[in-house]
Amino acid sequence: MVVSISVLLLLLIIMLIFLRSGSLKTSHAILCAVVGFLIAGTDIAPSVYDGISATAQLVGGFRP
Repeated sequence: MVVSISVLLLLLIIMLIFLRSGSLKTSHAILCAVVGFLIAGTDIAPSVYDGISATAQLVGGFRP
């Protein structure tokens, strides 16, 4: 749960940066949100969650 919230916040911050810089239009941001909600309701959602969790664990395992 913590990983998905962190990823959500990261993507939201990136989206806001793109919106403010003019690279991402509001319609594109809405489309991204709708696609995210649609993916969350499908059978692929657990695979996406597992992939994000595995990536977070991999990145979290690196020591500088």
